[in-house]
Amino acid sequence: MSEAADEIFSRNELYWSAEFQRVLAQKHIAVFGLGGVGGYCAECLARAGVGELTLVDFDEVSISNINRQIIALHSTIGQKKTNLFQKRLKDINPEIKLNIIEDFYTGKDFKADYAADAIDTMRSKISLLEYCVKNQIPVISSMGAGNRMDPTKLYICDIKDVKEKNAPFVSNIIYQLKKRGIESGITVVASHEKPFVLEKISETEHITTKQNEEIEFTKITPSSTPFVASAAGIFMASYIIGKFKEEFENG
Repeated sequence: MSEAADEIFSRNELYWSAEFQRVLAQKHIAVFGLGGVGGYCAECLARAGVGELTLVDFDEVSISNINRQIIALHSTIGQKKTNLFQKRLKDINPEIKLNIIEDFYTGKDFKADYAADAIDTMRSKISLLEYCVKNQIPVISSMGAGNRMDPTKLYICDIKDVKEKNAPFVSNIIYQLKKRGIESGITVVASHEKPFVLEKISETEHITTKQNEEIEFTKITPSSTPFVASAAGIFMASYIIGKFKEEFENG
């Protein structure tokens, strides 16, 4: 790392050492989804000093994102989230390597030391988690940010130990993964808080991928507060760095 990078991460090093900081500079993490959860996760990973990030998102900033997403401002409405994060993370660490995938994840191959799943559409989320398990890529997945207000109810566990399986989004993911023979081996951020929304809103959305694949899915609009999504993203980033630190200390 350069002298400038040493200075940027000097406070990190006071906690986990300059040697581990150099280890982080060699790590590659893929972040899927750059909304309320994934955006904060990517930001924290960059500020931790991770050397390479792959950022995957097809969406643009909308006015309804402003209440909870770190890059969502009136000045950024209509701009691609991937472009905004490319500029932002380079401004945090000019030496970071960024691989930008402005697309909808449909089970494509990828390589990384770790994956952070902040996808909010079920089909893509299940495809990603299945790919990670089958290809032995460690992954942490967000499963409890929407329709909630209390970040202190978040917890991290293996997917087999999720207690609130009655939440429809979570229960459907667990059911679909079980059909594929996957019942454990995925770390998740879940919530003890009972989900709540005043009005159920859904709409059919059509996406055309970069490979001209037509995808249609029902998008359910959850309630969302400024507190839980951001905390879930921070939890995910902290967990990943913690696992790297554990590996480093155990040799």
